[in-house]
Amino acid sequence: MTDRTVSVVGGGLAGSEAAWMLACRGIPVTLYEMRPQATTPAHRTDGLAEVVCSNSFGADSTTSPAGILKEELRGLGSLILKCADAARVPAGKALAVDRDIFSRLVTETLEKHPLVTVVREECVSVPEGPAILATGPLTSPAMAGEIRRMAGEEYLSFFDAVAPVVEADSIDMTKAFRLGRWGQEDDYINCPFTREEYEAFISALTGAERTLPHDFEDSPSWFEGCLPVEVMASRGTDTLRFGPLRPVGLPLPGTGEEAWAVAQLRQDNREGTLYNLVGFQTSLRWGEQERVFRMIPGLADAEFARFGVMHRNIYVNAPAVLDGRLRFRNGREDLFLAGQITGVEGYMESTAMGCVAALNMAALLLGKPFPEWPRETAAGSLLHYLGDALERRFQPMNVNLGIFPPLGKKVRNKALRCEQVAQRAREAFDPFLAGLAELAGPAR
Repeated sequence: MTDRTVSVVGGGLAGSEAAWMLACRGIPVTLYEMRPQATTPAHRTDGLAEVVCSNSFGADSTTSPAGILKEELRGLGSLILKCADAARVPAGKALAVDRDIFSRLVTETLEKHPLVTVVREECVSVPEGPAILATGPLTSPAMAGEIRRMAGEEYLSFFDAVAPVVEADSIDMTKAFRLGRWGQEDDYINCPFTREEYEAFISALTGAERTLPHDFEDSPSWFEGCLPVEVMASRGTDTLRFGPLRPVGLPLPGTGEEAWAVAQLRQDNREGTLYNLVGFQTSLRWGEQERVFRMIPGLADAEFARFGVMHRNIYVNAPAVLDGRLRFRNGREDLFLAGQITGVEGYMESTAMGCVAALNMAALLLGKPFPEWPRETAAGSLLHYLGDALERRFQPMNVNLGIFPPLGKKVRNKALRCEQVAQRAREAFDPFLAGLAELAGPAR
């Protein structure tokens, strides 16, 4: 046990997870969240762990890398996964949440914990004493300047975009239909295009007026894993048809034929009254979004509950500036980074880095050895990537099979290969988890 209080800056997924992990180990935490005193272009509420982009946390089966990571987080007692499971909405094999219920559960849990003090104010400088910076992709200008100073010239930034959400009752189900790809579930609403409808849509999409960044960069550098739909469309007429609008596995009702392209919508809240446009992150002006997205078959009279927005994401060049413990090289030993700002991309990846930072901080304060994450695990593979990626080509990374160590044999079937990777990860993670007993705290 220690009476030293850790300052966690940022009440997003990573910061909330870090605060929980520390408090569960008997370590007092002051969690700083600037909302509602200050806000961002993407947030709408003052709740902790607000989900501002897609409401999907990705695949939830160990036949996928994302599922492997979730299994590890659940094993660690993740607050984010516990609340996500409780706020779950139908999404086939993915874990999607009612974003309002999810945020409320996280907020209530942390505010009720006797060792967590939530402070609603903006940190404009790095706190003295042990601290975890989990300020996320929408770090405030003042703190961004502090991080830039500590990271030096290796500091990077990129732009991200959020998909719009429509009211379910406004979708024309005489033109749309429910079906999961390959008929595995019916949690998605599908809007099929004819060739003529698709080509007219692409023409309107690529010609629509976009929102330009005001005080960031004249030419935004987009993260390839989260491109705005209009940027993808500008790369070629068929780009979307072979990407997020691919029609394969979605036969048309009645005929069984394949549409030219299909836009999918996924349930966004538990009541099923809201649906988001899958893969439609966008930087279009709001009026243009109404005009263009209503060209999607079934959405002619769509009521938009939320428009897409563009915002700045920031991250550090991890292989250049971070040590293997998520600290700045040659920096303070009691200052850790967590979440997406470390150079990972995705909700669960950010949550995982919150766990890593918190467990490293706990080890430091309790005088115990730092946890050594097995390379074979999903979390260990993410950490390895942050230290091993090429500095000059570094981009944020999701968990994927490519960052795990090779199996040592070629397995052509991807699902089978993932199952073998998952089994190997589990065999490495179980003894690692047992070894964390020295850092265990009160019952969660």
